[in-house]
Amino acid sequence: MPDPIHIRLALSGDAGTIAELQVRMASETEDLELDRETVGRGVQAVLDNPRKGEYWIAEAGGQVVGCLMVTPEWSDWRNGTVLWVQSLYVLPEMRGQGVYRRLYEHLQGRIAASSDLKGIRLYVDKRNTAAQRVYQRLGMSREHYELFEWMK
Repeated sequence: MPDPIHIRLALSGDAGTIAELQVRMASETEDLELDRETVGRGVQAVLDNPRKGEYWIAEAGGQVVGCLMVTPEWSDWRNGTVLWVQSLYVLPEMRGQGVYRRLYEHLQGRIAASSDLKGIRLYVDKRNTAAQRVYQRLGMSREHYELFEWMK
């Protein structure tokens, strides 16, 4: 039987691991080679200032097997905060074992227990069909919005 998956808030000491997982994710999903130093500073900026967001860690057998970042978005329509899931990565050998499900259920529980938190949103690369199937199985929908972006 595999080790149970535990979810916890990331700590400053997790910065290096999180940054490495982000570099791997960008390479795997978008064929991007990120600058490790820049990513490391970006991760540390979130860990140093929770108003920017939070990282959540999934562990099994005492090892980090996945992580994600949530960033808050104020919704005047809902008079509350929507959490955006970003920077999601699960180790390849742990995929299909419920790691993201546990992270997602943890976020759902936080939202259910809070009068201010209203929902979860995420974006996914159009080519990442495996991730899209996971999100749909968990009850997430595409709804009616398309994401547009401009990046410097």
